[in-house]
Amino acid sequence: QVQLVESGGGLVQSGGSLRLSCVSSGRVISSYAMGWFRQAPGKEREFVAAISWSGADIYYADSVKGRFTISRDNAKNTVYLQMNSLEPEDTAVYYCAAKTFEGLMRVESMYPYWGQGTQVTVSS
Repeated sequence: QVQLVESGGGLVQSGGSLRLSCVSSGRVISSYAMGWFRQAPGKEREFVAAISWSGADIYYADSVKGRFTISRDNAKNTVYLQMNSLEPEDTAVYYCAAKTFEGLMRVESMYPYWGQGTQVTVSS
C-alpha cells in the first residue's frame, strides 16, 4: 500500500519560495512515477509537475515552468517540489500522487494513490 504524506506548505509573500515534500510511509516508491497536482478554491484539480521513477523524464504545466522544480530522492522515499517566484495564482491545496506505469503523466485519473494535500497560500 502506498501512503503519501505531503508537508512544507504554508503562507508566503508573492515572490517567495517554498519546498514541498512527499514521503511514502508505506511501500517504497522508487519504482513509481510521481506527480504533483493542485486545486485552487472553486476550481478543478490541475496538473503541476511529474517525474518518472528514474528522474530522467520530467514534465511541467506551462504555468509553473521555469519557476517550479520537481525532484526525487529514492533513497529517502521522497519527492520534492521546489516552488520559486510564487504568485497569488499559485494559492491552492497541493497534492502528491503516485502510479506504477509511466505514460499519461499529466492525467489525474491515471494516478491511483494520493496524499491528503498541503495548503499553499501566496499573499500579494
